[in-house]
Amino acid sequence: MSTPFPFTAVVGQDDLRLALLLNAVSPAVGGVLVRGEKGTAKSTAVRALSALMPALDVVTGCRFSCDPGSPDPACPDGPHEPGAFETRPARMVELPVGASEDRLVGALDIERALAEGVKAFEPGLLADAHRGILYVDEVNLLHDHLVDLLLDAAAMGASYVEREGVSVRHAARFLLVGTMNPEEGELRPQLLDRFGLTVEVAASREPDQRVEVVRRRLAYDDDPDAFAARWADEEGAVRRRIVAARELLPSVRLGDGALRQIAATCAAFEVDGMRADIVMARTAVALAAWAGRTDVLAEDVRQAALLALPHRRRRNPFDAPGLDEDKLDETLEQFGGQDDEDPDPDGPGGGDGGEPPRSDGDGPRGEDDARSEPGEGAEGAEGPGNAADGTPQEGGSGAGERSAAPAAEPFRTKVLSVPGIGEGATGRRSRARTEHGRTTGARRPRGTLTKLHLAATVTAAAPHQRERGRTGRGLVVRRDDLRQATREGREGNLVLFVVDASGSMAARQRMGAVKGAVLSLLLDAYQRRDKVGLVTFRGTSADVALPPTSSVDAAAVRLESLPTGGRTPLAAGLLRAHDVLRVERLRDPARRALVVVVTDGRATGGPEPVALAGRAARLFAAEGIASVVVDCESGPVRLGLAGRLAGELGGTAVTLEELRADSIAGLVRDVQGTSRRTA
Repeated sequence: MSTPFPFTAVVGQDDLRLALLLNAVSPAVGGVLVRGEKGTAKSTAVRALSALMPALDVVTGCRFSCDPGSPDPACPDGPHEPGAFETRPARMVELPVGASEDRLVGALDIERALAEGVKAFEPGLLADAHRGILYVDEVNLLHDHLVDLLLDAAAMGASYVEREGVSVRHAARFLLVGTMNPEEGELRPQLLDRFGLTVEVAASREPDQRVEVVRRRLAYDDDPDAFAARWADEEGAVRRRIVAARELLPSVRLGDGALRQIAATCAAFEVDGMRADIVMARTAVALAAWAGRTDVLAEDVRQAALLALPHRRRRNPFDAPGLDEDKLDETLEQFGGQDDEDPDPDGPGGGDGGEPPRSDGDGPRGEDDARSEPGEGAEGAEGPGNAADGTPQEGGSGAGERSAAPAAEPFRTKVLSVPGIGEGATGRRSRARTEHGRTTGARRPRGTLTKLHLAATVTAAAPHQRERGRTGRGLVVRRDDLRQATREGREGNLVLFVVDASGSMAARQRMGAVKGAVLSLLLDAYQRRDKVGLVTFRGTSADVALPPTSSVDAAAVRLESLPTGGRTPLAAGLLRAHDVLRVERLRDPARRALVVVVTDGRATGGPEPVALAGRAARLFAAEGIASVVVDCESGPVRLGLAGRLAGELGGTAVTLEELRADSIAGLVRDVQGTSRRTA
């Protein structure tokens, strides 16, 4: 086993190290979610923490790491005889993004359960992580049902596996740590709430600190053992301090004054539910124990709020997590008790014995950092068609270009889905064959049996009972009799937006409505767990404003700053979108695409622009790519060009008004056209 990078040798990242240490002191805090860009030592710090965890006494031979002092009475390997135990280091178990449900929770041998009545259980990663650390890198890319199972086990301290009336339960108490890059997509707010603490990490912009990071990393790569030996004393000091804080934890007093501050803070920031209050209380107690105190002070409450509240204030995927520290200080001062002290910005302990001190510059960003609204320019008074026939704009600049218009208020949209049945990633948009959903049939299992179809299995085994020598009441079942249930659920798709940003769309009121519609569709894509991409066309060319990604908030940022003006190169936009889909099919062939073209249907610039656009559109129809055209044409006289484009694409057209779910035509609308992947 390779030598891990020492925890105390991590440069900076004070909030990250403090949050991890608080969970090591008190696992009841509920885990840590680490958010940040790539290359910021997220994984390094988490892996380094495992070396600081105190060693464990476990029952000899128990696959579920039972404590010999108080073994789990329901342990599948029990009952345990008293006395026999061994000491081993705490484990750090990594959950890969592509793990199956059986790999996470464990698997039952269904054949033995049916034929012999034996609960043959193969433990999963939750059992391996019991009394240790469970680390999920890129937790935002984990399938939703796995995240649900993971967080339920973390909340209950136990894992339940149930298959066809056979159930197994075992203890699963672990320190849960997840890392994620927000650029690759967000967790749902209700799942964010299940993580106790969150920290935002970013690479330092200080040259001296960056130099020290490189110096230490190179020294570690040259000789990991020698580098770890240089930090052995600091590692030992932190390890002893964790043990001392754990022993002190039951003696820490959380007074009424501190409780009042916690409740007032959660109420002031309008946090939903009561989980935030409980997490803040546990975190404040752990902070006091870490500082060697038996009383919780105002500084502990303040630090607990900075760690426990920012991610709980997200109302939708486009809200940036953060906390207004001035408002926090005002609340703590208003509800402070007589014995409370002023908040200490340096944090508890000052770094003695390896403690990571707080850095004022590294905390979560406040509400004042929200993006400013784009300014209005004098050219905003131009009419909707003034720029359509003007001079083509090179590179999106020049005469006729307009500054970005703000988006209108988003609304709930109709459900747009891809026809047929796919086999893509689990989501909530189009029909698909999935591991979860309603049972539609049975088949022979390919590989490991995961979902037994009991009736089909009994039907397959019944004709062979006499020749197999059945004499008793039990059914003689062979592996060839087993049948896998086929299920139908929903998948997530790639929703590729192709947005017309030309002069014909440039009137401010009109473009604001268009952006509001696309923003509404982005919100819908977030809720349905889709990937999204954004192609825009204007002037003489089309651009990929956002390659396909799971981060819908990144798409919203690109949309917000989208300028308009110039001619309408519709064919270029469609061809660029077709190229994006071709590349994406190579990367993710199982994910079906839905192309949403947002335009008034006009095509200008170059020779025969309308004919070129028609030929480009027919490429989509020929390949069976599902599409919908959002018709942005306005005014009393309408040419119907968007509807004609939808016909060329083999899709359908909806107006901005019809796109609303509460409109008169607000029925669920499947995209017309033939899918390449049908049942």
